[in-house]
Amino acid sequence: MRFDLHIHSNYSSDSGLSVDDILKRAVEKGLDGIAICDHNTITGSYLARKRVTELYLPLLVLPGVEVSTSKGHLIVLGVRENIQPGLTPGETIRIARQKGGIIIAAHPFKKNSIGNVEGMDIDAIETFNSRCVFGENKKAEKMAIELGKPQVGGSDSHIIGTIGIGYTEIDSEPDEESVLNAIREGKTRTGGRIAPVYVVIFQVMRGVLRRIQTKNRE
Repeated sequence: MRFDLHIHSNYSSDSGLSVDDILKRAVEKGLDGIAICDHNTITGSYLARKRVTELYLPLLVLPGVEVSTSKGHLIVLGVRENIQPGLTPGETIRIARQKGGIIIAAHPFKKNSIGNVEGMDIDAIETFNSRCVFGENKKAEKMAIELGKPQVGGSDSHIIGTIGIGYTEIDSEPDEESVLNAIREGKTRTGGRIAPVYVVIFQVMRGVLRRIQTKNRE
C-alpha cells in the first residue's frame, strides 16, 4: 500500500489546506492512506479520520502529529492526544511511548531540524521528503542505513498540488495496527519526486504570510 505520511492541513499555521480537500486529493492520487501531521496538534488528524468515514472514502487515515522539540521536529503516529511542544527529544519520545506512538525523525537534516539521531529511541527516519531540495534526503538515508532504522517518506505538503509526490510503500494489511507494526518492522520503501524549488519557496512564503495573519488576529 502507498501512504503519504506527512501532510499539513489548515490546523497548521503554515498551511491553508482543508481536511476534506486533502482527503479527496489523496484518493484522486491513488493513495491507500495518509497521515495528517499538523504542528503540535492532533485536531486535523482527528477530523480527517472522522470525515473519511462520513465521506465514504477508500482511504486509511493514520493518527499523527508533528511535534516541535527543543532540537527539531519528530513525527508521532498512532497517538490520539497532543504532546507538549518544546520538550527535549528524549522527553518527547518518552511521552510518545507512553501514549503508544511510533516516533519518526522528520526531515532530520533540514535547517533547524533534529540532525543525527544516534542513541535516540526512534522507530524510523524520514529519508524522503519532497521539500528537501538540497540533498538532505541522501544524508537521512545514509544515517538510516548506518543505524539500521526503517525508512519512510512523505510529501510534507502544505499545498494541494504536492500531496502524494513523496510516499512510503508499506507491506501490510489495510488496518491501522498492521500498518504501524509494518513501519516498526521496516516493511517499507520510500519513493517520489522532489518538488520544484519554486514550489517549495511558494509554500514557505505562504506559510510565513499565514503565520503573520494568524498572529495579527490574535
